[in-house]
Amino acid sequence: MKMERLSQDKIRIFLTFDDLTERGIHKDDMWREIPKVHELFSEMMDQAYMELGFDATGPLAVEVLAMPAQGMVVIVTRGKMNLGHSEDALEEEMEEVYELEVTMDETDQITYAFHDFEDLLRMAKVINPMLIEGGTLYSYKGKWILLLDAVEMEENRLQAVVAVLSEFGEATSVTQAVLEEYGKTVIESDAVKVLCSKF
Repeated sequence: MKMERLSQDKIRIFLTFDDLTERGIHKDDMWREIPKVHELFSEMMDQAYMELGFDATGPLAVEVLAMPAQGMVVIVTRGKMNLGHSEDALEEEMEEVYELEVTMDETDQITYAFHDFEDLLRMAKVINPMLIEGGTLYSYKGKWILLLDAVEMEENRLQAVVAVLSEFGEATSVTQAVLEEYGKTVIESDAVKVLCSKF
C-alpha cells in the first residue's frame, strides 16, 4: 500500500492486488458493502494519518479506480465541515468520523514507470512480440511512463505483458489525464514498436 498527499485535503492510495488478497478481499468485493472493505478503509485512514498526517474526520469523497493486473487507486478528498452550525450540531458532526461518498470506476489502461531509459528499452525488446500495437510513452517527474491499453488483450497475454513490465519497471497510479496535462508525450502511438525500431 503506497500513499501520497496530493493537496491539504486530498490523498492518493495505491493498493496492489496482493494488498487486497492479504486481507481476503477480491477485486469485485470493493464494489460491495462488506465488513472487510470497511476494515480496509479504516486501516488506510489510520495509515494515512500516521504517514501523512491526513485527518479523515468529516465528510469524505472516495474515488476508487480499478486498473487491470495492477491494483486499485483510491483517492480520498476531505470535505469542509459546516462550521455555521450550533455547538451541539458541530459535536454531532465530529462524532460521525466517516461520512462517505464513494465513486467507483474501472480502467483498461496499464501504466508502468521506468527510472532508466535502458530498462525501458530492454522491456520493449522482450514485450514487442507479445503486442500487436499500441502504447504511449510519456516523460513525467523524471521517469519514463508507458501507458498500454488492455482492452484488446486476452487474459493470458495480459498476464505475460504485466509480468515483463513488473520485471523492468514499477506499476504507477498516475492517470492518462495527469500525464497529458503535466507530462510530456514522447511517443504518441505504438511506443513499444517505435522504441524497438529506433534503438
